[in-house]
Amino acid sequence: MNIAIIILAAGSSSRMDHQPKQLIQWEGRTLLRRVVDTALDTTFRPVVVVLGAHKKQIASELDGLPVTIIDNQHWQQGLATSVKTGLAAVYLTQKDIDAVLFLLTDQPHVDSGLLQQLVQVYQESGKGIVAASYAGSLGVPALFDRKYIHELLSLEGDAGAKKVIMNHPDDCVDVHFALGSIDLDTRQDVAHFLGPQSGDQ
Repeated sequence: MNIAIIILAAGSSSRMDHQPKQLIQWEGRTLLRRVVDTALDTTFRPVVVVLGAHKKQIASELDGLPVTIIDNQHWQQGLATSVKTGLAAVYLTQKDIDAVLFLLTDQPHVDSGLLQQLVQVYQESGKGIVAASYAGSLGVPALFDRKYIHELLSLEGDAGAKKVIMNHPDDCVDVHFALGSIDLDTRQDVAHFLGPQSGDQ
């Protein structure tokens, strides 16, 4: 089974005063490097990383890694552009894909075990969407069967994978991931998460 991973890392971190949260250090690695390492710890390929707003600052984090890096030149138009850019990169490297897994950089507790679980549930459930559940909602990390690629490509503006999840509740199964509620959108989020070491940021 061919599963691609797309890591969406093109955002400007607007709620972080435009300091790239992808480069926040936690336990010796940046958040970006952490999620990429997590993806590479699985057997799922290709691993595509979508960069955008802070590409020049961020790209060196990926030097020498077996990932496909693609530049979303339209990142300012919203999350949908990163979804589309990532899917385009997948098809450039591997056209025969069964499903696609979407990851973000600001969920530090995602690990390879969770990704394996999402794929296992996909294989066993017969459902077309497997989404992480946390904080009373469904979201990424999320896996989509190839039949949803056309719908993902039709997203506009700031609509992301979650919109497709919401559109198909009967074809979606969830994997509980309580720590998914920890994401790092604001400076306050980061300070709370990092605790005493946040002064180093």
